[in-house]
Amino acid sequence: MRIFVSTGEVSGDLQGGLLVEALYRQGKILNIPVNVEGLGGKKMQCAGANIIADTTAIGSVGLLESLPFIIPTWKIQQQTKKYLEANLPDIIVLIDYLGPNLAIASYVKQKFPKIPIIWYIGPQFWVWTPLGQDVKQLVAVTDKLLAIFPEEAKFYQEKGLSSTYVGHPLVDRIKNAPKREEARKKLGIQESEKMIVLLPASRQQELKYLLPVMLESAGKIQTKIPSSRFYLPISLSKYRLEIENLIKQYPVDITLFEGETLDILAGADLAITKSGTVNLELGLLNIPQVVIYKVNAFTIWIARKILRFSIPFMSPVNLVLMKEIVPELLQEKATSENIVNLSLELLFNESRQQKLKLDYENMIKTLDNGVNGVSDKVAQEIIQFNNQFQRK
Repeated sequence: MRIFVSTGEVSGDLQGGLLVEALYRQGKILNIPVNVEGLGGKKMQCAGANIIADTTAIGSVGLLESLPFIIPTWKIQQQTKKYLEANLPDIIVLIDYLGPNLAIASYVKQKFPKIPIIWYIGPQFWVWTPLGQDVKQLVAVTDKLLAIFPEEAKFYQEKGLSSTYVGHPLVDRIKNAPKREEARKKLGIQESEKMIVLLPASRQQELKYLLPVMLESAGKIQTKIPSSRFYLPISLSKYRLEIENLIKQYPVDITLFEGETLDILAGADLAITKSGTVNLELGLLNIPQVVIYKVNAFTIWIARKILRFSIPFMSPVNLVLMKEIVPELLQEKATSENIVNLSLELLFNESRQQKLKLDYENMIKTLDNGVNGVSDKVAQEIIQFNNQFQRK
């Protein structure tokens, strides 16, 4: 069984890696030879997928921000189309990555309509839909959607797309995380010290808009709490030099880390983080967090004035239950003053910590879905759907 998996950016590669491992596991259990190839990054490659192009560093949020990636994305799409023509898979699995994956799906449906297409982790149209035609196109070219949020499955089902809520794969991933004490001992962190993690970037633009205000905030916190220790995991090695140069501009002591992010997150007292998949990892680990996000001023103006941009929440943690579990600071609210004040509250206000813990517990119950091995369930769904599709 030949499976083509397509995703992009660091978070997509993480989910893709978990899925590829599960596909090979289920193939062995069912005695079905499985071969996985596609678009992704190192995590998918290490899991056994043949990666025809690395898409982890190709991604952005916004209009001006996306311009540098138009040509690289187009080239990869052309390469992918040629590859698919010469190496037709039995089934295609698309993970998030709306624009490129929608283009691939539309091409395949038009030219090879008998190849089933599954979308796993759909675009968050159920939160905000800027272009209605994108929703219609996705529904038209997708045969099955596997959702990781309850509202996601409900939204697409109402649009006429067969959808199944499978639970969230990060629930399984977190089970392999080290214990807090173990992580801190390995890093040499004393219990009396406050360990704070900065999580600014899986995209190039985020270094520009998020890291400076994070570093400014870290410097202020370090002045107020001399015993605080700051760590910054590097999502892509290519960012390291840029990050080092930015840190030099601020009076703050930070340790850079390259490796398994869970080894750092598990021991933290607090995270100052971008909005993204990592918010859920922190929530599952019960780590307090301040979530921020900023884009180019022109981009946010267009979004608000022309596209009527309005979302209930931006962090996946808050989207699970559609309530504010963790504080969010979007655009002009993402100031060092606000970040510092919220950080101190989460570090020292016991009632705030208790409320956060209870909210996290409710979030985890919803995400868990009572399923052990979400990625394996997804792999089973993919293999079974392919068998059903081929019998039609």
